[in-house]
Amino acid sequence: MTQTARLYARVREAILSLEITPGERLSERGLEARFGASRTPAHAALMRLEADGLAQREGRGWIVSPIDIQEVEAVAEYREVIEAAAVRLAVERASDADLAGLQELLEAARPVRNEEEGVRSGSDFHVELVALAGNPFMVEAVRASLVRLARTRWLEVRTPQAREAAWADHRAIIQAIRARDADRAAKLASEHIRSTNTRLIERLTEQLRPLRFRGPSVIGDSDAG
Repeated sequence: MTQTARLYARVREAILSLEITPGERLSERGLEARFGASRTPAHAALMRLEADGLAQREGRGWIVSPIDIQEVEAVAEYREVIEAAAVRLAVERASDADLAGLQELLEAARPVRNEEEGVRSGSDFHVELVALAGNPFMVEAVRASLVRLARTRWLEVRTPQAREAAWADHRAIIQAIRARDADRAAKLASEHIRSTNTRLIERLTEQLRPLRFRGPSVIGDSDAG
């Protein structure tokens, strides 16, 4: 792994785990001092973090991108509508072989060993679940939503207990679809998204409470700290 790749991975994890908080200032010199990197890899890492939506330019420097609570809540609402409708269609349209394939994908992802695997396996499951509806627009909507939430979803899967709970929710949804119970499948999908988002918002609010707000919904004002 190159120095740039190593630095990028370390800073990315620090941002996702909130070791480096939303709104915190970043600089090439700061990364050099904190992570023992040279100037060129530091600049390249910041560019990659900007492409990920984790960092943004402010004036002549950089900051960690703030977290917009209202956006997180809105995306969760959007996902709930799409996925509840998708599982109803999946009950009608998915073949037994399709459902068996999704079950195999879920089983192969266990145990989920860390946050990175938790976010990736969760995204894979939800995209493949919605794909069973046979509507590519639904698939793209959910895929885009998960990309928007990737940073905050990292927090939701930080503990083995949270990762196991998500896995169990996914398994219950598959079982309801395989039983061709559209009402139960839709209910389970909605409850999974809603409860996950509620816990996420609580965790964000608790962990980032010391930070100042830009309005009532944005955590990590660029003027903070």
